[in-house]
Amino acid sequence: MEDAMYVAEKIREPAQINAVALKAYARVVDAWGLNLNEAAGLADMTVSTWKRAKKPDFAGELTKDQLLRLSAVIGIYKSLELYFSEPLARSWFTRPNTGPLFGGSRPVDTAIDGGLPQILAVRTYLDALRGGA
Repeated sequence: MEDAMYVAEKIREPAQINAVALKAYARVVDAWGLNLNEAAGLADMTVSTWKRAKKPDFAGELTKDQLLRLSAVIGIYKSLELYFSEPLARSWFTRPNTGPLFGGSRPVDTAIDGGLPQILAVRTYLDALRGGA
């Protein structure tokens, strides 16, 4: 039991949380085929910061907003993977969408423009679809 507590405490260190979140986010960005500007905008970073953040030795700090964004985007990815089949799951976020949240725009563009509130709205929307609500 003590070992589990030790591991849990180690994982809670901000630098380790940031590293795990950035690694997972980078995988999502690659899976969706986002360009540098899209990946940086979605994470609320400059392109140069995103380029540095992608590297395993990144020692920069993430704001709470950035960490929430990364977490919500990873959640969006997981929802899409569970809800849709492979090709659509990977392309949904970058395809024009006539749904009420998007008005014909691509979800990625509305998420970048609307920031964390829109990212969370997309996450909630997908969770509702998945739950049948």
